[in-house]
Amino acid sequence: MKNTYFDLIEQSYYFPQEGFDLKDGHLNFHGVSLKYLVQKYGTPFKLLYLPRIGQQIKKARNLFNRAIKKNKYQGKYIYCYCTKCSHFSHVLKSALREGVHLETSSSFDVDLIYRLHSEGELNKKVIIVHNGHKTEDYLKKIISLNKNGFKNSILVLDSISELTKLNKLIENFDGQIKIGIRMAIDEAPQSPYYTSRLGIRPSEIQSLYVNQIKDNPRLSLKMMHFFIDSGIKDNMYYWGEFNKALGVYIDLKKECPALKSFNIGGGFPIRNNLGFEYDYEHIINEIVAKIKSACTESNIEEPDIFTEFGKYTVGESGAIIFSVLEEKQQNDSETWYMVDNSLMNTIPDAWSILEKFILLPINKWENEYSRVNIGGISCDHSDYYNSEDLNQQIFLPKIGPEDKEPLYIGFFHTGAYQDSISGYGGIKHCLIPSPKLIIIDRDEKGNFVDTVYRNEQTVDEMLSILGYNSDE
Repeated sequence: MKNTYFDLIEQSYYFPQEGFDLKDGHLNFHGVSLKYLVQKYGTPFKLLYLPRIGQQIKKARNLFNRAIKKNKYQGKYIYCYCTKCSHFSHVLKSALREGVHLETSSSFDVDLIYRLHSEGELNKKVIIVHNGHKTEDYLKKIISLNKNGFKNSILVLDSISELTKLNKLIENFDGQIKIGIRMAIDEAPQSPYYTSRLGIRPSEIQSLYVNQIKDNPRLSLKMMHFFIDSGIKDNMYYWGEFNKALGVYIDLKKECPALKSFNIGGGFPIRNNLGFEYDYEHIINEIVAKIKSACTESNIEEPDIFTEFGKYTVGESGAIIFSVLEEKQQNDSETWYMVDNSLMNTIPDAWSILEKFILLPINKWENEYSRVNIGGISCDHSDYYNSEDLNQQIFLPKIGPEDKEPLYIGFFHTGAYQDSISGYGGIKHCLIPSPKLIIIDRDEKGNFVDTVYRNEQTVDEMLSILGYNSDE
């Protein structure tokens, strides 16, 4: 009996499934023929299937709105996209066409907002949630947004010192800055540190508001924010931190009638294996019901619920396709498939944080399968991928001497973070620019000579890489 790769997948998972099916023995991704793309463009290549972005946004929005209706919840749901997951213009524009609002994390993000506005992709009514550490440049740009009519810009305080810096910068500001407060969470038990470096300790938030914000006419507290790095999960740890943040919100609301938004951050997972299961509907209903119950018990109005979905928004739209260049049998038990690029460069999360992606062959589904490791073409020993969901091993079609075409393989749902973390084209995570490079040498007399080899990246350089028109 021939055990083909197709037999293996069909017996192990529900297949075909959303986003993946076979046509004439070749894999399609959301109905797109990968065979056609391989023949047209060769490998390696990255792809982004933009319609998936809209599908994910609609799914979350519909589920939240259904939960709101089911629980007779009085607040609204607001979907924000985290720009740091992918800053590319085609991604931002696809999300904005679905009516999302935005979350920023660095100074250059504000320049991106202006660029999108100048291209007619967003108006000044958009809600912009400003997270991240606030440098003086970042603070000045947020204030500038307010002066230029972006009245729904919300500056989320990440530390008490940011409030001190902000107050100095708005001494002569004729208006009011909307602000939020981020609560520092206790990290999961396996974390290398106990409390997140991000946000303000829960025990300090109430006094911060009463003593430094409440009577300040230039500030208006609008949002309470928290974020769980391990994601939104139906477990004791997540609900413990959720309830803690909700308690802080309720205490603040009693002191601050203007407070109307509860921001639960991001953390919806995406499919990273064909056996992925996650009950989005149940989790969303629990979130809405818990907020409703707590507010009813405390006799306060129910807040608008904000989410900041980045990976969930764009992750499932991406894929990277390789050719297998060579099969190498290095010992009796280890077979290597060498692909035509570096895995460290193209899917850095796979080796840096051991992230898993869906891995499937494009062709040869009728071949028998074998256990393999995948190696990149760099000389680094970490340039490999060798663990999948199926028994923690990788199984791919065997390559036979009679095969007339190479084996093509794809890593799927790679649309979030991989480009910025790998520095694709020169962009960086959170649009934080590369620092200037200084070269030190000695002259003939032995004196030090310092030269600036390259200055820090500019806004225009970064945004040009990302596909935005010049603002000149």
